[in-house]
Amino acid sequence: MESPSFTPQIETGIQHMSESVFVGLCRTVGTSQQVTMRRDMLDIKHMVRNKVTTNNRNTVMWSGSYREGFRMKGSDVDGMFWFNERVIWDSSQTQFYNVHRQPLILSVSSESPPGFTLLQLLTPRARRRVISALVTMNGRHYISSSKYREITCSVIMPNSTVHGPCGSGAIGGLLEYDTAFCFACDFWPPSASSWIDRCHTWPQPQVVRDIVRSGCHFVAIGHKLGNHESNEWRISFSLAEQKLVYSMNHCQFLTYGLLKLFLKEVINIGLGDNEKLLCSYHMKTAVFWMIQQNKIPNWCPQNLLKCFWYCFKLILKWVYEGVCPNFFIPENNMFLSNIHGEAQNRLFVRLFGFYEKGLASLLHSPSLRFYLVNVLCNPRLRICTDEHTLISEIEFDREMFSEIYRNSAFPSDLYFNMKNLNTVEQLTVSPLTQYQVAMLQVLTASFLHKVVFKLQNMYCSTTENKLMYIADRMSSHMLKLTAKFGCISDRLYIAMYYYKTLRYTEALSVIEMTKVNLAQPYVMYNRTVDTERYTEAVGGQSWSTKLRHAVAWNIELNNSIIYINELMTEQDVSLQNHCSVLSIPPLVVLHMMEFLCYRHINTMRAQTALNDLQVLVHHDQGVYVGVNFRDISWQILGICQQISGNLQAALYSYQQSLRQIPFHEIQSATLMRICELRHI
Repeated sequence: MESPSFTPQIETGIQHMSESVFVGLCRTVGTSQQVTMRRDMLDIKHMVRNKVTTNNRNTVMWSGSYREGFRMKGSDVDGMFWFNERVIWDSSQTQFYNVHRQPLILSVSSESPPGFTLLQLLTPRARRRVISALVTMNGRHYISSSKYREITCSVIMPNSTVHGPCGSGAIGGLLEYDTAFCFACDFWPPSASSWIDRCHTWPQPQVVRDIVRSGCHFVAIGHKLGNHESNEWRISFSLAEQKLVYSMNHCQFLTYGLLKLFLKEVINIGLGDNEKLLCSYHMKTAVFWMIQQNKIPNWCPQNLLKCFWYCFKLILKWVYEGVCPNFFIPENNMFLSNIHGEAQNRLFVRLFGFYEKGLASLLHSPSLRFYLVNVLCNPRLRICTDEHTLISEIEFDREMFSEIYRNSAFPSDLYFNMKNLNTVEQLTVSPLTQYQVAMLQVLTASFLHKVVFKLQNMYCSTTENKLMYIADRMSSHMLKLTAKFGCISDRLYIAMYYYKTLRYTEALSVIEMTKVNLAQPYVMYNRTVDTERYTEAVGGQSWSTKLRHAVAWNIELNNSIIYINELMTEQDVSLQNHCSVLSIPPLVVLHMMEFLCYRHINTMRAQTALNDLQVLVHHDQGVYVGVNFRDISWQILGICQQISGNLQAALYSYQQSLRQIPFHEIQSATLMRICELRHI
């Protein structure tokens, strides 16, 4: 299956098509700057989260295509969680641990296929979930992967279903996730030692050293053809793979993205779930092998389609032979359990059909068809592959701020957030990218908000005036700091705090200032913005400046913290339904707070604020009240109307809340309020 030699004219055409597909992939997958930004955001979140991990908390590693930098529809988020148990390869490694404080597990792989092992618990003490998953074989205690998987699959995300070694599901019906509780090992697997010797040209020596130092993990799934399938564990190289993907140049990363698109939009189209034998992991493995074997001398935009074709042919060869060698342990044939016999023959026939069509088979991809046809219809078309021209400043800003706020959710525990603040302080003296600085700004504001309201919740009922005074002084200072770090709408947390501490005039002063700021024509809310005004106002300025002066975002109320008493019922119900936050549009919060404050001072102005809230909720076309936030927005309008005494209007608003997408899972709270109205 060697590549045919082409005439110069055909070579030029393929180069032009490659350049056009490169542009299309930069817009679909992302430019190198976008991918770097996405990774930096998740890296800093990962760093902050795990720096404050204590022995009774799990460590987390986000992996999967989302962590790698993809944001295509269907990009999954994989979370691996582990505690302080450590796996060792032989008993001599016990010297590196305090066996009285740290449970140790021995890998016993003599009876398992390559890449799989049994895990024997060596120490008598272990977590309850580990003890519950033990089985006895030949007088020794082993951890059953099937039992452990069943016990832990819904720990992180309730109602998850078992899928492979993970608990799987979808957040909001959109973002797919896989979460797996695993075990960590600080040492590189002896069975993967040959991989180190193969790394002559790629990856670089420092990357190899970093990968080897990071060890590996064990996930709860056995080999289907193994002797102990229900008890075996698979050796996972997720962290190593993430480091390898990070070390790719952008053309290599886009080749991987192109293979993922081709798999999803061409190879797997029309197939049932049981017939989709190839997965994106096979695509990634093919790219790894092609880069390391150095068969493609120049990974660049002009060669993108050739790079894709080489990788596709390698996959075709693997399917023909029925052997897909794991990148780290080649003896582990990843096709062994499902790609063989008649299924293998059908898959080969399907792939060979695409091979016979050549690059024309890419025309079946909806994401790429336009870019290929564009060149075929305009063969003299000049294509610019300079990435800086492919995405505007404002497009980049939209995505960057979305990434920041998407990844800024953290637990509400006071101790945890105090440690987070300390971690942020430590990180600020480390070399950080410009994206990470902006991310830390938002995280700092978020941690301060949680600490302030946690303190207020703790001391609101105390009779110790001195304690109340100290807590209030600390809180006021922290809230003033948030104005220096957060976006425009973050100031509404200050208004909520003043309202909760009965300082209505001070709250209204903050609300008025915030109202003026939010009304500026250049403000970006979520991804909505007047491009021209935004560019005029803050174009070319630092992201820190843009964040403070030109960005607004939803107000996130952590459901385990009481922010204002009027929303306690909604927060309690949402929390019971496993929703950690109420996410409320800033203008809804602004008008609500304005109404709540003015009803203690000026009833006419309170009614004006309520009218403004009613107009917003009734007539907004998704600009300021997104479809996912309409349930809580109608609910808040109903609460304010009920407080004002307009019970008929409140009933209508609650009924409207029930008709919206139940994004915040507050229906029980709505029904309770309706029942309350009917008994008035």
